[in-house]
Amino acid sequence: MDHSCEHEKACGCSSKPLLCAQSFTEMDFERGIWQAALDGNVKRVRLLLDKGWDPDARDGSGYTALHYASRSGHAGICQLLLERGADVNSQTRSGKASSLHRAAFSGHSGVLKTLITHGADPRLCDSDGQTALHKAAEKMQGEVVKILLDLDSSLRKVKDKHGRIPRDL
Repeated sequence: MDHSCEHEKACGCSSKPLLCAQSFTEMDFERGIWQAALDGNVKRVRLLLDKGWDPDARDGSGYTALHYASRSGHAGICQLLLERGADVNSQTRSGKASSLHRAAFSGHSGVLKTLITHGADPRLCDSDGQTALHKAAEKMQGEVVKILLDLDSSLRKVKDKHGRIPRDL
């Protein structure tokens, strides 16, 4: 294809077609509340919520903004989402992980406390039958383990689908 743009060097015009580097799912993620929650962008999360964004909206993979904020340790965003009606015990579609599971696995004790204050269920199990305590124990998140055991010491006896208690991990 002949491209006769006289200002090609100045404007970057080219006869070569541009390749789309992002899928529509990726673009939706970046434009939506999920990327803002993952990045810790409180201003953007608040703006989207003020514009009517559902705090429990799921991305293409079935995760909510609360899952992303919890995993990334953004307690302020978690607080904001919960104040705006996010379901503290919402589970992912595939692995059935809750925000508490994600915070525990990543060792975010501040987020964990925020979630618990808002009614997160420490006995909730994921698709492997594991509680947040299993996740914290697996990653040796000592402070999180202590918080969860102080909250409910019977969690130490919960067996996952493979018969393992948190200490076994």
